[in-house]
Amino acid sequence: MSAEAAPALALVGPTACAKTEVGINLAKILGAEIVSVDSMLIYRGMDIGTAKPTAVQQARVRHHLLDLAEPSEPFSVARYQECSRAVFPDLANRNATPLLVGGSGLYFRACLDDLEFPPTDPTTRAGLEREAEALGAERLYARLGGLDPAAAAKIEPGNVRRTIRALEVAGITGRVFSSFAQAWERYPSGRVTVAGIDPDRAALNDRITRRVDAMVRAGWLEEVARLLDAGFGGWLTATQAIGYAELSRHLEGELPLEEALALTAKRTKQLARRQLAWFRRDPRVRWFPVGAGGALDAADPILRHLESGL
Repeated sequence: MSAEAAPALALVGPTACAKTEVGINLAKILGAEIVSVDSMLIYRGMDIGTAKPTAVQQARVRHHLLDLAEPSEPFSVARYQECSRAVFPDLANRNATPLLVGGSGLYFRACLDDLEFPPTDPTTRAGLEREAEALGAERLYARLGGLDPAAAAKIEPGNVRRTIRALEVAGITGRVFSSFAQAWERYPSGRVTVAGIDPDRAALNDRITRRVDAMVRAGWLEEVARLLDAGFGGWLTATQAIGYAELSRHLEGELPLEEALALTAKRTKQLARRQLAWFRRDPRVRWFPVGAGGALDAADPILRHLESGL
């Protein structure tokens, strides 16, 4: 976020906890505009299964960083960060308050904090992969230990993928991999007020199961069928978007619908646990416990907390 940007507000938490609905209501009250921090809402045409704000909801409050790419496009957090950098000066120029809403912790930090995402180079990586096969993971890890002891200390010796990534970055940039990690340890708090939704586990699991069923009733299968017709099965996004991969397998005759939905709910519950674990590491988040109603249960205290940041 640029130094000239207005103080930011944020509403974060796991999937299916009613962040979207409450975020829109809060933005209306606060006179804010919503900045999406969600790694799947950036894809056009993936609407129902990602719980993207509807056209009606987007008409109520201005949204940013939705529909940035086609599902067939490669898209990285670095590109998202670049897009987000254009949003905050615009908001500041119009004296508009940004309200970050979402559950993707990496995108949240990329949007808010001065993190660096080193580039990739397929040729360099392929060469390192060949070396790993020829010489063994131990030799490659030993090289990393001599070049960048701080990075090696945080990587398991048998983790070839991370070892290769660390050596790749050093080869491309001329900087040791660990130098890019320093900003991750800092959580600058002066310009952001964050409310976190802390749901009851059983209530959240029930909400997830019911939401998956509701998405199917809303036309999720038809949405996936349209994507398959456009080539979705060969796109990288298909393996990342929860539910889309499972429903694709169902439509292609590989999975019964009941099993596809059960797997979708299971993966979504696992995602919710990872999202909470990520945000709990951030000391800037003030947590608000909620029950079956999700974020709706704490809308008033959340509003008071966010107002304190203005």
